[in-house]
Amino acid sequence: MRVGPRRLPVAISDPAALPPLGLPGLNPVWSRLIEVTESGSAGGVTHGWHLLDNGPELDALGVIPVGTILCVHGNPTWSYLWRTLLASATEAAASGAPAWRVIAVDQLDMGFSARTGRFRPLARRVQDLADLTDALELAGSVITLGHDWGGVVSLGWAVDHPELLAGVMLLNTAVHQPAGDPIPAPLRLALGRGILGPATIATPAFLATTLALAHPPLSAAVKRGYRAPYRTSARRGGIGGFVADIPVALAHESRAELDRIAEGVRSVTVPTLLLWGPRDPIFSDRYLDDLVERMPHARVHRFEGAGHMLAEDADYAAAALLWLGDAVVGVPLESSGPVSGAVSGSVSVSVEPSETAVSGNLAAWAAAGTHPLWHYLDELQASDDTALVDMQPAPRAVSWRLLSLRVRQIAAGLVHIGVKPGDRVSLLVPPSADLTAVLYACVRIGAIVVVADAGLGLAGLTRAVRGARPDFIIGAAPGLLAARALGWPGRKISVAGFPAPMARLIGVEHTLAELISLGQARLIAGDGLPPEPAPSDAAAVLFTSGSTGPAKGVVYTHGQLSAVSRALSLQYGVGVGTGLVAGFAPFALLGPALGARSVTPDMDVTAPKTLTASAVASAVAAIDATVVFLSPAALVNVIATADALTPADHAALAGVQRFLSAGAPISESLLAQAAALMPEATAHTPYGMTEGLLMADITLEGIRAAAASVAQSKAVQAVAHDGESVPANLTANPAAHLTAHSTAHSTAHPAGGVCVGGSTATTRIRISALDASGASVGDLSEEPDVTGEIVVSAPHVKDHYDRLWLTERGSRRGGVSGERWHRTGDVGHLDSAGRLWVEGRMPHVIVAADGVVTPVGPEQRIETLPDVSRAAFVGVGPLGTQQQVAVLETVPPARRAHRAPEALAAAVRSMVGTPVAAVLVVPSLPTDIRHNSKIDRSRLSRWATGILSGGRWVKP
Repeated sequence: MRVGPRRLPVAISDPAALPPLGLPGLNPVWSRLIEVTESGSAGGVTHGWHLLDNGPELDALGVIPVGTILCVHGNPTWSYLWRTLLASATEAAASGAPAWRVIAVDQLDMGFSARTGRFRPLARRVQDLADLTDALELAGSVITLGHDWGGVVSLGWAVDHPELLAGVMLLNTAVHQPAGDPIPAPLRLALGRGILGPATIATPAFLATTLALAHPPLSAAVKRGYRAPYRTSARRGGIGGFVADIPVALAHESRAELDRIAEGVRSVTVPTLLLWGPRDPIFSDRYLDDLVERMPHARVHRFEGAGHMLAEDADYAAAALLWLGDAVVGVPLESSGPVSGAVSGSVSVSVEPSETAVSGNLAAWAAAGTHPLWHYLDELQASDDTALVDMQPAPRAVSWRLLSLRVRQIAAGLVHIGVKPGDRVSLLVPPSADLTAVLYACVRIGAIVVVADAGLGLAGLTRAVRGARPDFIIGAAPGLLAARALGWPGRKISVAGFPAPMARLIGVEHTLAELISLGQARLIAGDGLPPEPAPSDAAAVLFTSGSTGPAKGVVYTHGQLSAVSRALSLQYGVGVGTGLVAGFAPFALLGPALGARSVTPDMDVTAPKTLTASAVASAVAAIDATVVFLSPAALVNVIATADALTPADHAALAGVQRFLSAGAPISESLLAQAAALMPEATAHTPYGMTEGLLMADITLEGIRAAAASVAQSKAVQAVAHDGESVPANLTANPAAHLTAHSTAHSTAHPAGGVCVGGSTATTRIRISALDASGASVGDLSEEPDVTGEIVVSAPHVKDHYDRLWLTERGSRRGGVSGERWHRTGDVGHLDSAGRLWVEGRMPHVIVAADGVVTPVGPEQRIETLPDVSRAAFVGVGPLGTQQQVAVLETVPPARRAHRAPEALAAAVRSMVGTPVAAVLVVPSLPTDIRHNSKIDRSRLSRWATGILSGGRWVKP
């Protein structure tokens, strides 16, 4: 067979055959052979096709399919790739769900279909598929599903059969290769002179390399399944033919057909689902970007940790059937949680694009009940009052006049170099006046800022930035060097100047100073800025901390970010004239939106524990602050370094009126110690998350009142248990009476948890009760003392997760029409006073044989022991029979991991009141990077599983 200038070994002709029995996951009932006439052939040449078809099983079930899923594999796989979908679709139909017929083909010269003895370019393969569907007399609603080269072939069929097409699904594939861009390195290698034949046909090297791309590695049995049709070089001709058919050059015979398909998909408007493995060395995210640009209506889900063999790496079949139920059949399913998958134990999904309409004008902002983020920059542009203070390297005040001017100059400069509304700009700049000016410049012109703080660590930052696919990166030297070394996408802009050789090495195109100069010239010329974005336009992608899995990109619209600032203003009275010290960078960035002057203390934002009391006092003094926000981890070190405070420092802190600490559970004692440093301040601990930054709030006095209420309740329960009458003075001193009963009634503990107070002014909070399996399936309720998932609704809840459709779907709960309810992933309960108590995270709920246990309550009780500094309570084993394990930090700290001494273990078991299988001691509990305080219970559970299974006593 001749392929352009290359020659491949002569291919043989061989009839179609059935696969051997015993291949794992492959039901032999699905296999069938069919003879198909090749259109356009002289004399009506026919070829035998092998395909998998669950139609006979559906017939046996007596169900009528709602449509057909036409699955097309790529190179060098075969229909075996789709075995999970066939099984899942059949099981779903048997359970009463909509029935889908699944037809998975072996392309000619591939799998167990016939070897035709001739080269089949792309156009021929698209026609081959059409010949098959004609022979099958396929009718009704057809959903195409393709992977790799099968994605291109299936899209070709879709473009040519609009009358049958009801939807499109794709796994990693590509329909366009820019002429100036190199093809992926593995394919360049395979196409090398003298390599194509040996690597793809003479040896199974190409097949073996492809199978090795699975994460985790495939079992030996599954590998044998994929190799089954390709045991000899004579049967691998199609593998080489597919590689040779890659249209590298414009003159390649398949280039015209590829271009036809690429342009044709722009007219495909049926529901579309793109499922992607970002660890693919062949089809990287740039090919996903191209598909999204051509099909902007598509739903997208990136399975973090998955790669080219996505069908093996993650539960794509469950995702596909969910989407089909929602988008095609039109029967939305109420989700009880994220779909389980094979990547890092979970399936992470996105609604693309934003579901809100785009219409920007002043009336839209008025209807939203708020104003743009840059409102005060315009209103105060003539003011010489301080807007913010930079504390590094030395305190430097920036006026509203200067900040407003810089924002306009940078905004105009960005427009000059080609930044457009909707472009993504990743900000890798430490908290500073530069970061504030750049951020507000971006949002003013409608660019979407991507904020992934350095607290994620280098690996987490890499995943975040690559996943967000920025068009531009604005950064300081460390961020730009990392971007260059790790291949982060985006044109690079530096906040500082570099010598020309270094700038070229890093790839810096512009500096911030150049943007200011270019922007000033543009403003003087009267070119001005583009129209203001509308409230419904996307404004930012903010990444979560990654404390419960890979960090997720959270998309906010302009209206939703403005609603965040409004919520802060209503709750804490932050506004024009307020001085705000923010030990957590996102809150510092909201200062200008609130009209407040702001400052970030002198600290390493990647390590909150580095913040000192003196640094906080200096920041307070620099802006005469009345509001201070610190993370719990930062708070611990502030209290530990309080002895270094001078009389002037104490005087500055005495001027603080409101003190806030949030980001992780915070104890009453820690908050009280912090409040003592700011004696005139009301201490608050807000509850929220990246997806909703302010959902509930409680003061120190509120925490104490809640604790007293619990003590009273426990005392009443203890008295009632003894059959005594309740003393009239019990409410005056419930703790004293409780002490007398605590030993006898150690099992009468309430659910426990951290009280985070009542909902904020613009927020509603409900609970979805847990069932016996730990799933939140209950109706949204305000009923007190019911443990379940915490669900919230507010104007400032996020719009959607970025390219995480499954996660987004799982995070939504239905409510009254027009309401948006977000499932937080936290578990807790409301008390009779309407206060919210957080009991842990949904993934950390322990499902034991005798019921569901949430972790925070047991942890709190264990931490009352004098020998315990911190505790984590985790489950080990399968759901339903999980064993409860306590993992402790002790006083003094342990030097190595070991079993707790018998006396300590007994004390822990007594405090918990439920069976505890093991009590383990570690030098330190693992925490997240951003907050340095959220205990990684999932990691501890895996560690404890290893230890209790006889593994080495290593640190978790």
